[in-house]
Amino acid sequence: MTKIEIEKHQTLKGSKDTYIFVIGLEVHAQVLSKSKLFSEASTKFGSSPNTNVSLVDAAMPGMLPVVNSFCIEQAVKTGLGLNAKINLRSRFDRKNYFYPDLPQGYQISQLYEPIVGEGIVSIETESNKAKEIGIERIHLEQDAGKSIHDMDPVCSFVDLNRTGIALMEIVSKPDLNSPTEAVEYLKKLRLIMKYLKTCDGNMQEGSLRADVNVSVCPIDTYLEFKSSGDLKLLGTRCEIKNMNSLKFIQQAINYEARRQIKLIENGDKVNQETRLYDPTKNETRALRSKEDAHDYRYFPCPDLQPILLEESWVTTIRENLPELPDRKKERYLEEFKVTSYDASVIISEPTTSSFFESIAIDRDGKIAANLLINELFGRLNKKNLPFEENPITVNQMRELIELVQQNQISSKGTKDIFEIIWETGGSPLNLVDKLGLRQVQDSDAISEAVESVFSENPEQVKKIEINPKLVGWFVGQVMKKTEGKADPKLINQLIKEKLGKT
Repeated sequence: MTKIEIEKHQTLKGSKDTYIFVIGLEVHAQVLSKSKLFSEASTKFGSSPNTNVSLVDAAMPGMLPVVNSFCIEQAVKTGLGLNAKINLRSRFDRKNYFYPDLPQGYQISQLYEPIVGEGIVSIETESNKAKEIGIERIHLEQDAGKSIHDMDPVCSFVDLNRTGIALMEIVSKPDLNSPTEAVEYLKKLRLIMKYLKTCDGNMQEGSLRADVNVSVCPIDTYLEFKSSGDLKLLGTRCEIKNMNSLKFIQQAINYEARRQIKLIENGDKVNQETRLYDPTKNETRALRSKEDAHDYRYFPCPDLQPILLEESWVTTIRENLPELPDRKKERYLEEFKVTSYDASVIISEPTTSSFFESIAIDRDGKIAANLLINELFGRLNKKNLPFEENPITVNQMRELIELVQQNQISSKGTKDIFEIIWETGGSPLNLVDKLGLRQVQDSDAISEAVESVFSENPEQVKKIEINPKLVGWFVGQVMKKTEGKADPKLINQLIKEKLGKT
């Protein structure tokens, strides 16, 4: 081992050498916008085929693109959220290739002058260590349409609804060294954009897709790369195209890395190519040779002027950014005293984070987090419901937290009341008395029950004097005498006082 720490989960063993994963992601994030990048056509998901198509999207003769300024703002906001450099000058290029669902015969994209430069995303590795993943660039481009091949035995169909939708292509550096790190990076990227409201992150609807670049490298060679920075040392990469499942991304990387190791150790060449992942067979297969930039005959788009931004405009956007996940987590640890795990769970969606802050203000943060995660999230997961269908209100949660915080209700009573308000609604403050669940706080009444338990169980008293850990048995007996209504903390206190006098 050298100064660079390589962890076990980052490596794969071949028969001749030990290799390290070298992974980079090209993430295509759909800009959250009501209209497309160069037209006023709708971006609504699920519309009937070919209904969200303008003359510009259909590439009718004489139709010229006009840049959607809101999409530019969304890209800048995303760049700022990723601590990236915003390029005050950027431009669009034409990327020439033929697809049946690309009416123009080219894609308007950004190669030479992207709108966003280098940035950083911080993730947590399998060893619970912070790791910074470099962002190489973010560029804007228009999406292609969709070819449908399984509706007719001899014909294919084309749906142009997605044509022209604005995408941000977020290109990482090859800093990811395990399938899990790749997934954590994508999850973090998705979360940041959801907080920024620049992409909804819905992978099922195609709003977030990734092309996964995979290569393997012997550890000694990788260490040499780290010291020299020579990307040629990292091995030949293969690109796995259009991945929209975190589970499949992990599986595809594992398969592809092992495939490349087998080729290398057999003395064969790894070809630079684009591959597809087949989840039913858990394998990747070749689609085409991987093109280089010159194969697309890029040149500046003659229909669009360069994008020139004012520094003051960028500054205004920066000053109005929302609180992002990492900072929010730090604040929750300080302000609400929750655990790191609980904070991570709570901030995993902007909606849950907002709900937590509403119920935890002026309340015990730990109790709020416990009820939210164990009771509310637990039921939502069991019923497979999204958080938006949560039947529990902020006021109900705040009332229940208050009861727990003031020791007015036991843990069992808490669960009983939560079940009732989940199923039928109601006010916890009213239910606690209606159901007779309020804990007894009368120390005289509880002392009387303690005295009774001690006098009825002299043998157990002798045992507890030798082994104080048996206090739990006495607590249980007192709870029985008070029909489960006595405060366990007060029972513990009174038992200890009693033992101190005996």
